[in-house]
Amino acid sequence: MAKPTARSPLVLSPEEMMRLEALAASRTASVREVQRAKLLLGYHAGQGFSALSRSVGVSRRVAYKHVDRALAAGVDVALCDHPHGSEATITPEAKAWVLSLACTKPTEHGYAAELWTRSALARHVRSNARAADHPSLARASKSTIHIILRDAALRPHKVRYYLERRDPEFDRKMKEVLVVYREVAEILSHPPPPGTPRTVTVSVDEKPGVQALATTSPDLPPVPGVHPEVGRDYEYKRMGTASILAALDLQDGHVLARVERRHRSVEFVGLLQDLDAYYPPDATIRIILDNHSAHISKETMAYLATRPNRFLYVHTPKHGSWLNLVETLFGKMARTFLRDMRVQSWNELKARILKGIAEINEAPVVHRWRNFKALEATQ
Repeated sequence: MAKPTARSPLVLSPEEMMRLEALAASRTASVREVQRAKLLLGYHAGQGFSALSRSVGVSRRVAYKHVDRALAAGVDVALCDHPHGSEATITPEAKAWVLSLACTKPTEHGYAAELWTRSALARHVRSNARAADHPSLARASKSTIHIILRDAALRPHKVRYYLERRDPEFDRKMKEVLVVYREVAEILSHPPPPGTPRTVTVSVDEKPGVQALATTSPDLPPVPGVHPEVGRDYEYKRMGTASILAALDLQDGHVLARVERRHRSVEFVGLLQDLDAYYPPDATIRIILDNHSAHISKETMAYLATRPNRFLYVHTPKHGSWLNLVETLFGKMARTFLRDMRVQSWNELKARILKGIAEINEAPVVHRWRNFKALEATQ
């Protein structure tokens, strides 16, 4: 028979009983909190410490500790963890030194890496802490460095890209492009009366580097209950790349395109000739395009001189390709017929791309610019 304990009974209020019972039955609370609640309820019910430790699955020492805390200071103290160890010895100056190091690059300290990892920064801190008069960091671990960086919301191992506005006339050129988009939107909403001189607006760009890849083994079709996806061998053969030169009509969604091995002036002039042949001879063809050398080369200018008043350029700013609506067309291509494409030759790649563009033209979609806040801010 278990020896009766000399400890006082644990008196619980109805509210404390309800709280402990809910905690003991919880599936979301931490394991330690659930165990402590069961210990206190069991002791309150008169269980001995041997039975308590067996039923809850803890040692007798743990059972004694939390019951004694409840008897001494109440249920709240018994349920909570107490701080362990000595007080932190890392000074604010030492933490500031770590943060200053994190704001540099490893290459500045003679390392090969471009960015710090927490492990690499911890090693550097340990190696240089005493020389920098911060001995509290001489044994700093990776977790210590992590906590210092976390508290300062600093992540030197991450890269977030931004767009540098290197074109001094960025705002002016952006405004010109957005004015064109707004004019197109007005034309779509309120078509001009018959007989009005017509201006068609096309968005032009190229998508280079489309790879012609061939499988080395046949694809395997999906099989219900066996493998639900298409099976494909990891190996492939490269057969060159293609550039897609495309012109997207912003008023009806029609696409004119060429698939070429290269993107030079001669290929771009070919696209201009396609545009010239497609649109009525009395229309002005307004082209939104970037500053690629082929667009303004001697050969291109020589061709444009043979067609006076036929073409009108509207340039996007440097590093402002996102202002060109044809990029949304290229995104659609990448998500649809270009996705996971495998061919047996470069010529098959060209034929498949032109077939995909023909399918787009069977049900053309008008691509619209919808955010004019930047334009409204300049007016």
